[in-house]
Amino acid sequence: MNRKLALAEWRRAQQALGAAELLSREGYYADAVARTYYALLHAAKAALQVQDVEAETHAGVRRMFELHLIKAGELEPEWSTPLGETLDERLTADYDPVVSFSAKEARAACREARAFVGRIRRYLLDQGFTRSELRSRRKKDG
Repeated sequence: MNRKLALAEWRRAQQALGAAELLSREGYYADAVARTYYALLHAAKAALQVQDVEAETHAGVRRMFELHLIKAGELEPEWSTPLGETLDERLTADYDPVVSFSAKEARAACREARAFVGRIRRYLLDQGFTRSELRSRRKKDG
């Protein structure tokens, strides 16, 4: 396991989730929906690092997550669906200027992302990470 990389991915997941929630509160609903995808993506990549699995593409992360975490019985089957669904929503949010998202939809996306990230947090704790390691740290890049 690459613990350092798993924690870096975990922190990126937390940052993306925080950004999504902030954007949602400020009324940037499409951007909030798009950021929820990255929260899931980085959380999934953190969990894959526990299995010594790296995936660089979005599709690769989805395939490896399914194979090494869902089919292997590490996580429950219902956690395989959100990655695909949120990617579709992110693509719509980022590239379709005709589609708009409501406050309700943005809040729901944030709630679903928080649940996914929470499940990955429990998985990481079960794999020996400490609460202190997984604690949210707000850092500004720069």
